[in-house]
Amino acid sequence: MQQQYTYEAALTAAQKVNWRIEDIIGGERKLDFSKPFLPESLARVRPLTFLDADDRLALNQIRGNTYLYVFGLVEEFILPFVLDHVRPRLQDDHYAVRAMLQFASEEAKHIQLFNRFRKEFEAGFGSECEVIGPPEAVARHVLAQPPLSVALATLHIEWMTQRHYLDSIKDDQQLDPQFKSLLRHHWMEEAQHAKLDTLIVEAIAATCTPGEIDQAVDGYLQIGAFLDGGLKQQVDFDLESLRRATGRALSVSEREEYVMVQQQANRWTYLGTGMTHPNFQRTLGQISPPGLAKVKEVAPAFC
Repeated sequence: MQQQYTYEAALTAAQKVNWRIEDIIGGERKLDFSKPFLPESLARVRPLTFLDADDRLALNQIRGNTYLYVFGLVEEFILPFVLDHVRPRLQDDHYAVRAMLQFASEEAKHIQLFNRFRKEFEAGFGSECEVIGPPEAVARHVLAQPPLSVALATLHIEWMTQRHYLDSIKDDQQLDPQFKSLLRHHWMEEAQHAKLDTLIVEAIAATCTPGEIDQAVDGYLQIGAFLDGGLKQQVDFDLESLRRATGRALSVSEREEYVMVQQQANRWTYLGTGMTHPNFQRTLGQISPPGLAKVKEVAPAFC
């Protein structure tokens, strides 16, 4: 199977990018709660015209808090998955081992970064924002799927991250600079993770029968459905967080519109942007043309 990535090149790039948590959060680096945190293409708060400008800004920031929490949530299963994958290869290609250990180390750092952010957000926002979980239960559920299913879900997430930053965040000058800085630093390291996970998917797929690959694609879709269920719950949590922060209670019709808009916003943000990414589809198509066809068939529901 042909691909353009190598463990050595990914490791070299990662070592150049490497940053410390202390350099990007804390001290004088404060969140600006007068500005939005997420681009409108992901937050989709403008269609909710029954909310005033202040309410929409608060909802955008709640969505921003949820956004980084969800990344921390999924990295809770990516970290052990990568460590499990590298263990059998300790006597193998040293560049591969070092690159994957760097991958795992950076995921652990991201989890810590997002925990730090969450504390600063809660202190500055002024009210509690409930989130789905717990992360350990989500990780157990996902890791119960075949390794190739988890690798595909991870690859989806890595390319999703790239798409979010490059397509929506990078050139948006309206966003809070501090929140944007966190997203930029996260994106910088995830760029190498996308390449490494492509190699992981290919390596696992090479050991699978066609039937096992078919099962893995089904498992990937089951992970997506599981996350979709959690995201639906998060829509309700975010609405309660908005009520708590602003005192704004919605009518029945307003609530129905809110749920419709925000559920689809979450579906696009966390599912559609990953499963329709050209690089994700290219890798999936290389290992399973029927699997790619199946994903393309269901993808419109998440866009």
